[in-house]
Amino acid sequence: MENADSIVASSQDDVQNVPVAPNRHKAIIEALLFASGEPLTVAAISKATSVNEQDIREMMRELIAEYRGRDSGIVIAEIADGYEMLTDPELAAWIRRLKNIHVSNKLSQPALETLSIIAYKQPITKVEIDQLRGVNSDAAVKSLLDKRLTKIVGKKESPGRPFLYATTNEFLHYFGLKNLTELPAIHDFFNTEAA
Repeated sequence: MENADSIVASSQDDVQNVPVAPNRHKAIIEALLFASGEPLTVAAISKATSVNEQDIREMMRELIAEYRGRDSGIVIAEIADGYEMLTDPELAAWIRRLKNIHVSNKLSQPALETLSIIAYKQPITKVEIDQLRGVNSDAAVKSLLDKRLTKIVGKKESPGRPFLYATTNEFLHYFGLKNLTELPAIHDFFNTEAA
């Protein structure tokens, strides 16, 4: 399956000689975001539109502000080193009602605990995860790998050369994060509990 960046790149030949009025670039970017279904990087948008990356970033700021300003049901979010058009998360209940969706892709408590440990301690081995959780994490680690929220990023330089686990771009996408620096600080959890 092709990702959104490769689809944008492969369609370049179709529009190579089509003149575009400068005032239409933002509309083209909006159409690309709408059609992609996953985050598009600034580089991919630039390649598809032949607009420089600095101008793309400025147009993205304008588009984000325009959608926010009109209190739209659609938002543009900066996620996983790219931009994506999404429905406003506050309106999820209406979308579920329309589609009669029962949310079944929630993570189990063991998977959430394991994912949290990986997110904050990455790269980390399964033995280290088990020590922090105090229980075997085989099923949770496998589930997270299957959901592509985590990945193996190498092997630790220690006896047995255990696998090292880290989060993926899908993790960022799942939680709507731009990058790992947007994770809440661990001390915030303790401050919340004390309040």
